[in-house]
Amino acid sequence: MHTLDLLEQAIETAKGLGYKIRQEWLDGQQGGLCEIAGTKWIFIDLSLNSMEKLDQVLDALSQDNALETATLPEGLDQIVHPRRRAA
Repeated sequence: MHTLDLLEQAIETAKGLGYKIRQEWLDGQQGGLCEIAGTKWIFIDLSLNSMEKLDQVLDALSQDNALETATLPEGLDQIVHPRRRAA
């Protein structure tokens, strides 16, 4: 599966878990998970390549226990399961 497809699946999974997604030019600065006024956000740095963006989203999601019970698309599931075991 292509990285862009996996990135889209990861973003949709995050939205399904209640995250708001913001994609901005952060020029390599730290993006990722943030909570503002009780709303969970994932900031994605548009200056990164697709794989780095995917890593940014998956790293943020890996901090959420709800990911353990979430139903994931097949391609994304194959990437997330090894991360779950490593965490």
